[in-house]
Amino acid sequence: MLKVAFLTDAPRVAGSEVWLLGVLPHLPERGVWPSVFLPQGAPLDAFAERLGEVGLEVTRFGRLGDLPALTRDFDVRVMHAWGLLTYQRLLPHLAQPRWVVLHDQLEFFYPLGLRAFYRLGFRLTKGWGLRHAGGVLTVSAWADAWLRRFRLPPSADVRTGFVRNSVDTRRFRPAEPDERAALRAAFGFTRFTVLVPGRFVLEKNQLAALLAARHARDLDFAFVGDMDSALGKLARRLAQVYRLGNVRFLGRRWDMPELYRAADALLQPTLAENQSLVTLEAMASGLPIVTTPIPAQAELVRHEVEGLLVPARPARLALALRRLASHPPDARQLGAAARERVLAFHTPGQAASALAELLLTAPHPSTPTLNLPALS
Repeated sequence: MLKVAFLTDAPRVAGSEVWLLGVLPHLPERGVWPSVFLPQGAPLDAFAERLGEVGLEVTRFGRLGDLPALTRDFDVRVMHAWGLLTYQRLLPHLAQPRWVVLHDQLEFFYPLGLRAFYRLGFRLTKGWGLRHAGGVLTVSAWADAWLRRFRLPPSADVRTGFVRNSVDTRRFRPAEPDERAALRAAFGFTRFTVLVPGRFVLEKNQLAALLAARHARDLDFAFVGDMDSALGKLARRLAQVYRLGNVRFLGRRWDMPELYRAADALLQPTLAENQSLVTLEAMASGLPIVTTPIPAQAELVRHEVEGLLVPARPARLALALRRLASHPPDARQLGAAARERVLAFHTPGQAASALAELLLTAPHPSTPTLNLPALS
């Protein structure tokens, strides 16, 4: 049994942490014994408990500098970093072999100048730190090709690859007819309802979704996310200014599977993804998807097959959603195809098998830790 330490400096739970919870419990039956190392802190306490409930060993640490000693006796160390300089600071101190799994968005499809600035920033921070890794994995074919294009990591000796993101298809599933009616009544969904989940940040582009609601007042829009953020407050103010009676803000929610089962479509006008968990969750729930044709989304959603790929212009988004509302059989067909695509390529067992194969077939040199100054 290969003993693997999975490390993160995450300050809170996001997609990369959900990935750990979904994939790691399936590794022991494939010859890999995972342990998780999480920072101390209240925002991660419930997540740590959940990891323990599914049988994973969890260690909490106070400083990055604790990790080299804590993980020395493992066969492999796999790191995902939030901090821009974590790879640069920590990787050289970890025993070999040490891998990185990247969930980062890598590219923001903003106007050209901002896009190039972000790309350069990634390469000079996290990208530069990857030279200390022995292997780099990511979660989409697009991101893997992007790393190769920009020669990240810079050494040809570093093994690279990708393991598709996955979603629990038992938790995220289509609703039965009676269940759906009850959920819609509980949530107050009466008309064709568009679900718009995601953090209120520039790259998620919820303002485009809000303006799409202005063009489609005959449809209802339910936003899920951090209403207390600056952009969340701006969105609520704009909804008042434009008198958008068809818009609701539901805040942060823990009942996303039920919301997916009650809604009629997912709108995600995103400008940056690696491989979106929100998209996969909605697809697994049998929802038709309206999203932008950026590479990572086009890898998940084929236009006119699982959903509609539409440029992030409010009028175009509204037109696509009204098309779904006007043709229920077509919307149902797209949703069914979306579910089938997830079952074919994106289950946790499939992701665990691909990850285990990469870890088990990789060379495992017994290279000593570099003699570098201690981390602060």
